[in-house]
Amino acid sequence: MADVTAEQRQILTRWRLVLGKEAEQHGICIGAGDEQAQRIEALVGFLFEPAGGQPKPGDRTGDLGPGHAMNVPRWVDEVGRLFPREAKEVMERELVNRRGLRELMQTPDLLERIEPNKELVKTLLTHRDLLNENTRALARKIIAKVVEDLKKQLKVRIEPALTGAIRRDKHSPRRVYRNLDLKRTIRRNLHNFHAPTGKLLVDRLFFHAAERKNRPWHIIVAVDQSGSMLDSAIFSAVMASIFAELPAVRTSLFLFDTEVADLSDQVGQPVDVLLSIQLGGGTDITKALQYANQLVRQPAKTIVLLITDFYEGRGERELVHQVKEMAQAGIRMIGLGALGYDARPEYNKTTAAKCRKVGMDILSCTPEKLAEAMAHIIRG
Repeated sequence: MADVTAEQRQILTRWRLVLGKEAEQHGICIGAGDEQAQRIEALVGFLFEPAGGQPKPGDRTGDLGPGHAMNVPRWVDEVGRLFPREAKEVMERELVNRRGLRELMQTPDLLERIEPNKELVKTLLTHRDLLNENTRALARKIIAKVVEDLKKQLKVRIEPALTGAIRRDKHSPRRVYRNLDLKRTIRRNLHNFHAPTGKLLVDRLFFHAAERKNRPWHIIVAVDQSGSMLDSAIFSAVMASIFAELPAVRTSLFLFDTEVADLSDQVGQPVDVLLSIQLGGGTDITKALQYANQLVRQPAKTIVLLITDFYEGRGERELVHQVKEMAQAGIRMIGLGALGYDARPEYNKTTAAKCRKVGMDILSCTPEKLAEAMAHIIRG
């Protein structure tokens, strides 16, 4: 390729990085002396090299030259130097998925250098058994940081919709001066403003409910511990903690597989909730709903959020009957096959459809869409 221009050589080098070493068989090579491209090839190749063994012929791999054998710690450092943050996060996710997992989970210095993100949290939760005494506390800090950031992002989007709905719901006919909602009273009577006298004629007063401390709305969050629901479980734990901070809302939270673990006393600590998840095992959705039903005091003021893949371990008919019984009692039922921004809605649509027919709303949505649906229920 001696007759190609510098610009063409650069384009060919980029294609070589995209296609891997097999491209060299067709004459597409990394330009001689292009050290940065060679380093990038080594980093990308390391992701595709078979973990724990020598690369196979044709596999995409590379090194950094003599005395620079690639390993996970060196890879993390090099990626941080050569790639912008967005690309770094993508490559680190691939690293976690493809190789070096045990080394990552047992080396504090290495774990600390990985950019905290939701994928890393999922890895830490899924492979907690690989953590040692030195990395366990660090893992908790990483999970706490990601959860805190996620909660801040969600809170500003979710809280206004729900708080607004609750405030509209909580007005009361009890005519006590200290409960007067002055702003709403003025706004609703502006059409009575008398311009010649400059006076506002009030023909209707609005009052806040005096029973705010009674928390009239009860939100029950039931989270399936199946491995396929981990994405949704993370969002569910964070959202439950937001619900718990709302005025006039009581929040219950429990995890379930074939048994139920009530974590309502930890609903304000989503990190503790996530660290309590025991992935795998069977699933008894009917038992989970029966437990939720025991928590209900005012059916018309209760919303049950069931986060599950709808793959029931016992007879489907029992599940459908339980949903129907609760819906007929006036409990608002929402079944979530997926909750998040990129969670794949892989759930048993046949069973979910049967639950929908007897009164359960079935959603696969973002946290904002869920908040809108709940606000609609609260407003009536």
